[in-house]
Amino acid sequence: MKRITVFCGSSFGTDSIFETTARDLGRKLASENLELVYGGANVGLMGAVADGVLEGSGKVIGVLPEFLRSKEIAHEGLTELILVNTMHERKTKMNELCDGVIALPGGFGTLEEFFEMLTWGQLGLHKKPIGILNINGFYNELVQFLNTMVNKGFLKEVNRDMVLVSDSINDLLHQMQNYKAPEVGKWINKETT
Repeated sequence: MKRITVFCGSSFGTDSIFETTARDLGRKLASENLELVYGGANVGLMGAVADGVLEGSGKVIGVLPEFLRSKEIAHEGLTELILVNTMHERKTKMNELCDGVIALPGGFGTLEEFFEMLTWGQLGLHKKPIGILNINGFYNELVQFLNTMVNKGFLKEVNRDMVLVSDSINDLLHQMQNYKAPEVGKWINKETT
């Protein structure tokens, strides 16, 4: 892995550990010579993770739709800022640039980006590791819901296991570096449920 895309909130959330851990992740990426690819903003956890990488003298590539730049949220201190026209172009470019994905706490946008990358992996469009940094149990209910999808016959366990989860930055990066993508199709028929 050379570059990691991080999806996360444009807000800080209600617990200071979210911001602290986002900044710590950025510093860790820099110390491991892993470049950050992210949404290009200077606000919330997005800004914190980018600042952490920059504080560690690492490289940060932001991918920002032009309409968000006009709202004055673009991070001006990045190694590179790539401007695109649409949110779809943003996700495509972030996928093209990265070797793995980490989700930090966030809202609808974070989940949408995370699940699209996960779906692309499930369909075999890429073999990149996809991780959740489960800060302070933020994603506990989501992880439980993924298990419910398996139990109810809508998701294969091997596909559920594509989601790497840890509350430790070091452990999550270790899981990602050792990830092997599944070699099975995603479809489940009546006979296998």
